[in-house]
Amino acid sequence: MERNRVYILGCGIDIVDSRLALKKAEELILRGIPSQVITLNAEIAYAASLDDRLRQVINEADLVTPDGIGIVWAARHKGYDIKERVTGIDMVYNLCQLAANKGYRVFLLGASPGVAEKAACELKKMYPYLIICGTRDGYFREEEKEEVIKSIREARPHILLVALGAPKQEFFISRHKEELGVPLCLGVGGSFDVIAGVKKRAPGFMIRLNLEWLYRLLSEPSRFKRQMALPKFVLKVLREK
Repeated sequence: MERNRVYILGCGIDIVDSRLALKKAEELILRGIPSQVITLNAEIAYAASLDDRLRQVINEADLVTPDGIGIVWAARHKGYDIKERVTGIDMVYNLCQLAANKGYRVFLLGASPGVAEKAACELKKMYPYLIICGTRDGYFREEEKEEVIKSIREARPHILLVALGAPKQEFFISRHKEELGVPLCLGVGGSFDVIAGVKKRAPGFMIRLNLEWLYRLLSEPSRFKRQMALPKFVLKVLREK
């Protein structure tokens, strides 16, 4: 698959908008080879600049979308025309709509007990023809991992949505995608919580103004320490150029 990428702090990001990202995602599904899609934000890009293993996982992924205004800003700062963010939750909705239209099977893995099931119910309401072939929460022990992988493999999904939090979900997919045998594996962070109604997404006007990060910080003050990675990311990008 031909790729047009920009490298930010050593991480390759595909120059895609939502439409092109979905097109490339379907190409991966149709290819049928286990693949990994990452929606990359500034926080994880900064972490990857300090962690060779994480950076390798990102650069070996089959599709990396610009999730977060920080990534969009950094790409534009380097002279690349990235038109919009392509976030994890938007990819979930777009992939589920595609799956409902084309008959692709979807498996939801992650979040707290009961949340994946609730998210599956909500997605079925939105897309009545969606085939969800399985759900499993993310609170499994290391010794249960093989059983979890086996259950996913036996369900034979075309799309696996993994909500284990970044970068844990990225490492999980990278290490096990061949065993899982799923054509498209995507880490989706806290998307199940939002879809299930456990947490609220930012109002539409804040999303349009690229202030979703601020809403999340105000809603969850405990994120403040994590958000301190953002100014460090900006400074590192400026020094990189």
